Amino acid sequence: MIYLQLFLTYIKIGLFGFGGGYAMLSFIQDEIVAKHQWISVNDFTDIVAVSQMTPGPIGINTATYVGYTVTGSVWGSVVATTAICIPSLVLVLVISYFYEKFRNNKTIASIFSGIRTVVVGLIAAAAISLITPETFIDYYSWIFFIVSFVLVRVFKLNPILLIIIAGGAGWLLYG
Repeated sequence: MIYLQLFLTYIKIGLFGFGGGYAMLSFIQDEIVAKHQWISVNDFTDIVAVSQMTPGPIGINTATYVGYTVTGSVWGSVVATTAICIPSLVLVLVISYFYEKFRNNKTIASIFSGIRTVVVGLIAAAAISLITPETFIDYYSWIFFIVSFVLVRVFKLNPILLIIIAGGAGWLLYG
């Protein structure tokens, strides 16, 4: 039964999650933390952090992890990962089939312009939903947040280097 629930949940996320993984994060969090209560908010924040550091799309990485965590088997990972990919695969196949016909259609371009704007809002909502008292426990967390934002945004520090530095700083502070 859990495999069916995983499949239906992640096919829904894949079907209605426009804008990629970051835009889907608040939707994923609502489904797996709030609705099904498969994992805690802290675990979800950890999943997001690990998913950002590992290769591949964040939505697929979270599906793989949650599938394994919920079922305790690789098959849970396979079910959740497959389910989140199916809608995108079908959509890409359909769009590619009709691409040439509607390529210069102004109505289609306008629709995607509207969708693009909403995706930015979804990404912002996901970021804000990750800032909770459980995830930002102390002042060090806020300092890490602000310093990392400035280092990446202003000084263009390589994110991989920043992740390594943050891991070391976390180890030193929280040991």
